[in-house]
Amino acid sequence: MARVLVVGAGLTGAAGAALLRGAPRGQLAVWDKARGAGGRMSTTRTDRGSADLGAQFVTCEPELAGPRLSFYEELVTHGILKPLTAPVEGLVEREGSRNFVAPQGISSVVKYYLEQSGAEVSYEQHVTHISLRDGRWEVSRKAGPPEQFDVVILTMPVPQILQLQGDIVNIINESQKQQLESVSYSSRYALGLFYEAGTGIGVPWAARYIADNPCVRFISIDNKKRNIESPEMGPSVVVHTTVSFGSEHLDSDPAEVQQIILSHLQRVVPSLPKPSNIKCHRWRYSQPGSWWRCWTWLQDPVIPWDVQEHAPCALQESDPCLSHSHFLEKSLCPGFFSWEAEKPQRKRTTNSYLICFSYVVLTCGMCLEIIYPQVIV
Repeated sequence: MARVLVVGAGLTGAAGAALLRGAPRGQLAVWDKARGAGGRMSTTRTDRGSADLGAQFVTCEPELAGPRLSFYEELVTHGILKPLTAPVEGLVEREGSRNFVAPQGISSVVKYYLEQSGAEVSYEQHVTHISLRDGRWEVSRKAGPPEQFDVVILTMPVPQILQLQGDIVNIINESQKQQLESVSYSSRYALGLFYEAGTGIGVPWAARYIADNPCVRFISIDNKKRNIESPEMGPSVVVHTTVSFGSEHLDSDPAEVQQIILSHLQRVVPSLPKPSNIKCHRWRYSQPGSWWRCWTWLQDPVIPWDVQEHAPCALQESDPCLSHSHFLEKSLCPGFFSWEAEKPQRKRTTNSYLICFSYVVLTCGMCLEIIYPQVIV
């Protein structure tokens, strides 16, 4: 019976784990170094309300959704997602696209999939080493003893994968390493402003894209955007900076960055009242630099990959993750694990797999695929 570890409790890891639902208890685990679920789809909660500091809404493009459409339909059916009906100034929409918000916070999407997976989820588990031990993958962490797994699925950004120590360092050859090192990410800051109940935010929009400010790119009246306004709950405002500002101030003192953002925000929305609480968050790996690509080396790969049917696409925050999760369903589920008995069985050609989900696929020292954002100069 294969034991599986998913590293990362963001959308990719959670949705991928959910596709392995039905695993015997104790055979599927999810680890994350953070204190809670969500990754870039995280929701900050305080005594005065909540705010989505990462992903703001989910966009479904009909011509690209393909096999991932069932993800959206399931989330809408269970009330996790609802159509975005609040006004968003400056939003560029493609014909036929649909935008959704998460009334309970964007992290509720990730939490839904984690619950569906039935996995044992552990937080504050920072993975540091991955090595082969007697045909299995031994995963070490900063706190706690190492554990062994048959399959390891890594869903963190590429730079964090390259920081891992152990046998994984030698498994990725120099050419592949150079390709991975060429991957770029945008960085940005997010500011959450929280207000007392009854505070009025006198603007006609729920969210607004800013085109002419060097610092502020996006502002959201979060509870208005999610259509959960209530006299008992104070409003919250989310501010995202521009990519250039995030890059320029990436390693600056967060307290200083917060004051700079607030000064620019005051110019953009002079009527904004003074908040009772503020949270400043730095997204070092906010978004990949470009579209997702897949590269295959093996002539007879263990895991089949149909680039035309399942090629990931870069949509609004979540769709690339769902696309990669669909890849897991189409590749690992139909026969690699005995708990998928209802699906056609295929012969396992190796005993252990290391899968850097969304980025690198390895199997017993042989690289199958690298899936990563292609850098467009």
